[in-house]
Amino acid sequence: MSTVQDTSETARQGSLAQMRAAETTTVAIILAVSVSHMLNDMMQSLAPALYPVFRDQFGLTFFQTGLITFTFQVTASLLQPAIGLFTDRRPQPYSLPAAMAFTFCGLGLLAYGQTYPMLLAAVGLIGIGSAIFHPEASRVARAASGGRHGFAQSLFQVGGNFGQSLGPLMAAFIVVPHGQRSVLWFTALALAAVAILTRVSHWYARRRPAAKHPLSAKASPAPRKIVVRSIVILVTIMFSKTFYLASLSSYYTFYLISTFDVSVQDSQLYLFVFLAAAAAGTFIGGPVGDRFGRKFVISGSIIGVLPFTLLLPHLNLFWTAIDSVMIGLILSSAFSAIVVYAQELMPGNVGAVAGLFFGLSFGLGGIGAAALGALADLTSIGFVYQVCAFLPAIGLLTYFLPDVRARRG
Repeated sequence: MSTVQDTSETARQGSLAQMRAAETTTVAIILAVSVSHMLNDMMQSLAPALYPVFRDQFGLTFFQTGLITFTFQVTASLLQPAIGLFTDRRPQPYSLPAAMAFTFCGLGLLAYGQTYPMLLAAVGLIGIGSAIFHPEASRVARAASGGRHGFAQSLFQVGGNFGQSLGPLMAAFIVVPHGQRSVLWFTALALAAVAILTRVSHWYARRRPAAKHPLSAKASPAPRKIVVRSIVILVTIMFSKTFYLASLSSYYTFYLISTFDVSVQDSQLYLFVFLAAAAAGTFIGGPVGDRFGRKFVISGSIIGVLPFTLLLPHLNLFWTAIDSVMIGLILSSAFSAIVVYAQELMPGNVGAVAGLFFGLSFGLGGIGAAALGALADLTSIGFVYQVCAFLPAIGLLTYFLPDVRARRG
């Protein structure tokens, strides 16, 4: 009898050890794609840092400069849903290192481009790399989540946010002082990302056959009509979220300088504080969504930030800084919840959903920055924040979203 119990206890301990080992492996995979996301988004930010250099070297007009951004936005934004849809139907485990290979080539061409068409081709290659990377990396993070989809998506996304905040620093201390050729140094980061993602792809290629589900597992928890309506609502919410974040990330420093007469250096410090709060909010939203539901996080994030956005144009400098931290924390928590919620509505289209919403975050951010800049030219930067203060009210549409967890239960 004792021998049987010992054998059972040994088997149980062995099973627990295997579970711990598997959990350690999957967390390592999520961290790997998060670090790669950081490198990817940091490298993306190098081209805008060179705009002044390009304008002087090639005599570019503002329209030609804007066309560089447009080329990147088109390739990075519009291709993502199509690539995600394709890989949903025909999974490509090794597309992740291939994505970074495109970025590597784009950086090399950007460092040595001597004509305007070469610059457009360079940012186009970087955009293609980004378009391939985001939907497939999001799929891998979900596959490694162990059911904690919100946590995995948040950890993956916070890497990108950190990379976006590091990009301007790298540009300020390396690219701007040393010029166009210094971009070549960053190809080493692209090669490091290729190495990391090759290991990730090996893991995913081994795991993917075991992760296949029968068609019934891919059925949506809601009728098609409700799914379509919900996706439209989520896209509308993304519009309000992304436009407001674009107003802060693009024009917050100008607002502080014009309203409170702070120095350029101090305004950058306030911007960094806001971006750090946004990164923290991005991470917090996922685990909270795992615990209380995605709809709760989405509605609480978009509607909950409304009092703070309404207050912002009427505060002094100290309270403006505090208010911006609250806005960053609350509003940024919605993104991972939106992506995971949409993936739960469309479980057979994980890559397409990730590509759609990552693409929207790129495209709407660029459109928002341009539109709000034009509004600021016509009025004032203070007026922009008075108008944008009402954007989170669109979050009231979350009332019409179905409770996915309740339907599944």
